[in-house]
Amino acid sequence: MPQVNIGVLISGSGTNLQSLIDNIESGSINGRITVVISNRKDAYGLERARQKNIAAVYLRQNNYESFEKFNDAIIDELKNYGVELVVLAGYLKILTSKFIKEYTNRIMNIHPSLIPAFCGKGYYGIKVHEEVINYGAKLSGATVHFVDEEADTGPIIIQEAVEVCYEDTADTLQQKVLKIEHKILPLAVKHYCDGKIQISGRKVKIKE
Repeated sequence: MPQVNIGVLISGSGTNLQSLIDNIESGSINGRITVVISNRKDAYGLERARQKNIAAVYLRQNNYESFEKFNDAIIDELKNYGVELVVLAGYLKILTSKFIKEYTNRIMNIHPSLIPAFCGKGYYGIKVHEEVINYGAKLSGATVHFVDEEADTGPIIIQEAVEVCYEDTADTLQQKVLKIEHKILPLAVKHYCDGKIQISGRKVKIKE
């Protein structure tokens, strides 16, 4: 099968981006990252991309007359680089309906909890882990899902759990979950690039 062109959207340090880069370099993923786009100029993920000679693009929302125009500019960049699969790897902006329709079932997101728990509007970053700790949950984890027009409601591709210990803090739990993220996001991308993902309504099947 030909390699799948991947575009990665980030807002921060890009550790999940690095996990994708590492898995592509090892030959595990039959794809290549053609562009990394960030809404933050100082996002270290852009530097990670540059170090690997991957196009690194910064787009500032305030440079556009509307949020819709900002998203249109991202779509244009993705098209310029022939992107077939979009991966949100710590991207902290919502996407417009037009964006999601343009890439229906071709946008993946990684979320640091077991959806549908501790997800939705306002649940991102360390806040997710703080809420898990405060609630006293015994399990947390990470979820890779396709993106639809609501927050964290798209079809689930892969989930993996971690135990929440009594002594855990939001910071220690975040580190546990990050290890899971770095494992299941590349795995989901690998399955996509191998043509093994089958979607029926909300249900996702990984074909053998």
